[in-house]
Amino acid sequence: MGISIGLVGLGSFGSAFADLFKSHPLVDRVALCDREPERIQKFAGKESWQDKFNATDAYDSLDAICKSDLDALVIITQPWLHAPQCIQAMEAGKHVYSAVPIISVPDGDEILDWCNKLVETCQRTGMHYMLGETTYFRPQTMYCRRKAAEGAFGSFVYSEGEYLHDVDARCNLREVSKSRGASKAGREWQERVKQYVAKGVRNGPMHYPTHSTSGPISVMKAHAVQVCAWGYANRTNDPYFSGPLSSFSNEIALFQMSNGATMRICECREIGHPGREMFRVYGTKASFENDAWLDNRERTALTIQDMRDPLPAEVEAAFVACSEKSRVYGGHGGSHAFLVHEFVEAIANGRTPAINVWEAARYMAAGVMAHKSALKEGELLEVPDWGDAPC
Repeated sequence: MGISIGLVGLGSFGSAFADLFKSHPLVDRVALCDREPERIQKFAGKESWQDKFNATDAYDSLDAICKSDLDALVIITQPWLHAPQCIQAMEAGKHVYSAVPIISVPDGDEILDWCNKLVETCQRTGMHYMLGETTYFRPQTMYCRRKAAEGAFGSFVYSEGEYLHDVDARCNLREVSKSRGASKAGREWQERVKQYVAKGVRNGPMHYPTHSTSGPISVMKAHAVQVCAWGYANRTNDPYFSGPLSSFSNEIALFQMSNGATMRICECREIGHPGREMFRVYGTKASFENDAWLDNRERTALTIQDMRDPLPAEVEAAFVACSEKSRVYGGHGGSHAFLVHEFVEAIANGRTPAINVWEAARYMAAGVMAHKSALKEGELLEVPDWGDAPC
């Protein structure tokens, strides 16, 4: 039996997922929701959508779609809206998929509070939450989780991950910021920013840590216990890094993990590099780095096909039918198709999704506490944890 899904937020990123969600064999009905009506029409008018979309399933607000009888909502809106919108949806009896991060606001204490609220809401309502963290379903991460399940790493010793995204790299962060600010939600956000400025909080790249933390944490199945971190502040008076909320353009953190291993994480927005979202993991028996499996004698190079898990045949066929064969897996290392399948299959079968709220909170809390440490010049701080997902 299939499920019904509402897609909330059809901007550039939300649109990249729309056809995949609509085409999944376990989705029987799709609704569309956006404050900008032309974004809805882009899909509502497509011939390929007529089998699962009805004009009565078009909504102009989250309030309106939450009153529907849909099973789940896919929330790919502005990042400062994610957590409160997910809670509203779960309160309305909807399972939720959230784009990353859990929430993006300048105040770390507020981020942790939203993590706590999300966990509490999932426990109280019985609704499922899944974070759409792309690194979790990169081929390298899938391969390493398989090897970890076999015990092939031995005991974990050290891991490292990074999100190197210079402000002027291919996905230009200046343009992203300008685009977000031009929307209706973006104009509302500018008013909220004034409140953070008045509080004197300072933002940093570790408040968006999930691309770098999720790889090592999901492979080792361990969480951060303590952290010390340091920041690099821009030295060129670049206006992107010199606002009243700014602190560091780059932050580097070292974590003690619950399994006794050490994890190093880099979040860099001012760096001479074309960009990378990747990790490496080292164990007592074997290690993984740079698309290769290594032991103390040899290095075995791996292809994407070697590393990637297969999609069910019927799901892959449906995704091929809605896209070019070469693009069936979508962006971010081919993770999009797997994110869609994991959420849909989990909800259709009544199980907890892989990137559930407990897992997601671990990715986020590590970054929040790293930023706090950097603001305190490397002070050693404890990292909060909400435990494992219920079985």
